[in-house]
Amino acid sequence: MSKHFSFHREVDHLKKRFLALGALVEDRVRKACTLIEKRDPLLAAEIINSDWQVDEMEIEIEEECLKILALHQPVARDLRLLIAIIKINNELERIADIAVNMAKRVQVISKDSGLSLKIDYSKMSATVLSMLKMCLDSLVSENADLARQVFIDDDEVDELRNQIYKKVVHQMNIEPGHAACLLNLYLLSRHLERIGDRATNIAEEVIYLVEGEIVRGELN
Repeated sequence: MSKHFSFHREVDHLKKRFLALGALVEDRVRKACTLIEKRDPLLAAEIINSDWQVDEMEIEIEEECLKILALHQPVARDLRLLIAIIKINNELERIADIAVNMAKRVQVISKDSGLSLKIDYSKMSATVLSMLKMCLDSLVSENADLARQVFIDDDEVDELRNQIYKKVVHQMNIEPGHAACLLNLYLLSRHLERIGDRATNIAEEVIYLVEGEIVRGELN
């Protein structure tokens, strides 16, 4: 077996594992967004208790990338691909961690049934999920134009977080006895915003992979 064939076979296997991780993380975020509305304690426990799956896959993928780098010493686009996978792999693991944090916030919020403030996260959740799907689709198709679309939605997510912040601060003056619940309501929006930020980071890596251009900082 030629070294060239061995390299591409290993990279193909790596890609499959990597795409499986992306699908798993996307599922975690979707469940976390559902949890905000449903507040299902069983779903919260599922998200929290299954975090180890993402952690294990992230470690396996990083180790596989490092092994391929050491054995084959790729250059040019092949090198960019492995660098992009290592960076995006880390972003995906952190996104999964944020989904776990969201579940923990919902657990705290669910203990306070007396708060009158109701916040609709549906638009923010839908936008963040769209950003995550878009950046992963852009990676699969290696489409830099699609990756750039992610940046447009990031501004909307930031604005939605700001709106929730203002509502929570206003309500703290009205219902100070529910401060813990209100804080966690705001933190849910902050977690969603952070997922949007990490989707943006993934989109930047896709552009680097496809075009060889580092765009970090220019599009934020």
